[in-house]
Amino acid sequence: MHAHPADPPPIGPTYALRKRLPSGRLGNALFSLGLCARVPYFATVLPTVKVMEPGRCEVTAPKWWGIHNHLGTFHAIAACNLAEIAMGMLCEATVPTTHRWIPKSMEVEYAAKATTGLRAIAALEAAPAAGGARPGSDTVPDFDAITEGTEMPVPVRIFDRSGTLVVRARITTWVTPR
Repeated sequence: MHAHPADPPPIGPTYALRKRLPSGRLGNALFSLGLCARVPYFATVLPTVKVMEPGRCEVTAPKWWGIHNHLGTFHAIAACNLAEIAMGMLCEATVPTTHRWIPKSMEVEYAAKATTGLRAIAALEAAPAAGGARPGSDTVPDFDAITEGTEMPVPVRIFDRSGTLVVRARITTWVTPR
């Protein structure tokens, strides 16, 4: 636990690296290349992490032949991969080093054909001021109150270039103290 409630929680190396890189296209590209070097499977969707901050992450992926399905659209599992990247980078920026996280389950709804590149947005709401987050809610939990494993659901919405929702996902992570 951190020393005083007003002190920010310690951040992990992934988020610390992102904060050290320049903002904008160069920093996004460098961070995204490093992400793919660390987790090679993520490279299959050619992701670019555009926003990474506590409680929110935005990742884009172009439509290219490597993610096409038999219809020539963005493959459903490639979209799930994009959702997992957004969830993972949100968790890296949100979960303090006093805790660890791991994906536990994923629910996915395919809302429309994805015929363009995609933008995934993973976002948690701020926790209520009193009482912290409720188990199962889509809010940033009070990590100091987590003394054993708890679920932290992360909603992810994926949009095409016109802003149409094409995939809705909810990835439940398991958060435990270290």
